[in-house]
Amino acid sequence: MKKFLLPIFVFAFVIYKLSSPAGNTPFNYFTRLASAFLDGKYYLTEKPSWLSELIPSGDKYYVVYPPAPAILLIPFVFVFGDNFPQQILAHLVGAGIILSTIKLALQVKKANRLAVWSGILAGFGSIVWYMSSAGSVWYLGQTVAALFLLLAINEALGKKRPILIGTLLSIAFFSRLNTIVTLIFYAYLLRKEVKKVKYVLLLIFPIAMSSVLFGLYNYVRFGNPFENGYFLLPEILNETGAPWFVKGVMSPYYIFDNVKAALWSFPKLLDHLPFIQPSWSGLAIWITTPAFIYALGGSKPKKLIRITKATIILSFLVIAMHGGTGFAQFGYRFAVDFYPLLIFLTIRNIAKTNIHWHHWLLLGLSILVNAWGVIWINKLGWVSF
Repeated sequence: MKKFLLPIFVFAFVIYKLSSPAGNTPFNYFTRLASAFLDGKYYLTEKPSWLSELIPSGDKYYVVYPPAPAILLIPFVFVFGDNFPQQILAHLVGAGIILSTIKLALQVKKANRLAVWSGILAGFGSIVWYMSSAGSVWYLGQTVAALFLLLAINEALGKKRPILIGTLLSIAFFSRLNTIVTLIFYAYLLRKEVKKVKYVLLLIFPIAMSSVLFGLYNYVRFGNPFENGYFLLPEILNETGAPWFVKGVMSPYYIFDNVKAALWSFPKLLDHLPFIQPSWSGLAIWITTPAFIYALGGSKPKKLIRITKATIILSFLVIAMHGGTGFAQFGYRFAVDFYPLLIFLTIRNIAKTNIHWHHWLLLGLSILVNAWGVIWINKLGWVSF
């Protein structure tokens, strides 16, 4: 299987590239921030009208999104210049998600068919396909976090090197801050190792250092290490009182709307061509990836299954308290924050049996739905609220 990994990576990158929207994503906050970092700045010096989620301070404009993806972009911007297409990194990250999923499947069970099935599911049978093809700031932050959470699972099941796991988790957390709740899951995977003080210190060192640097980054921008600017957005956007921020940026009030978006949102049916189209408001997880039904089962080992499911629920509750449901989007994009755990559960549960016809059927349906979404949105523009 190892000799096929590079061709798989290249193939996935090409598919993401070919299926991407025309031109470069205009929502390239991370590329611009990477360029600023290279110039010794922690802020942007211009604010195009379409980049509405910047916090102004005199002639400085602060990016509210955690900076890990921008840091990953630094070598690309250094080599290729300030106009490096941000979506190229998204294509690479999506291909990386496929490879890391294949490796995860092989760690769970040495079965090539399961590995291939799992890799295809992650990369083309889920909304990772759309998000990796588009590459705008919101999608890229999530896919980067998902990739590094998957890499951390691989390491936690494999060599368990604490510094590496801590570094991988740091990149994930500082791509999507809410993913820090997954520490519960990783603590359980490493339950034998974390009994050793030295191991724990080595594990948390990268996370602690990243947290300190992030705090300093926030302090020089806002005078508060705990303020990253995101909670200032309603005021900047003049959307206080708008439906998605009526109770502030975060509130339990929003949970019901997110549950509905995640589990009970459907395509738009039309009385004219194309008769059915995606809605920017979202599409239920079980529609975009019906193969995730295999994550629902599982009984052994009981504690691992329960911890994983509990972490997924906690992750969902945290993100479900966010004002708005992730629009504009294909599918329910907030779910990508816990996709690595869903993928892990799916692989573990299928590994207990052989791959059967119904596994391929649901995989095929998952691919079909996501291909439909990508083509309709990226190539034909058939999408609306």
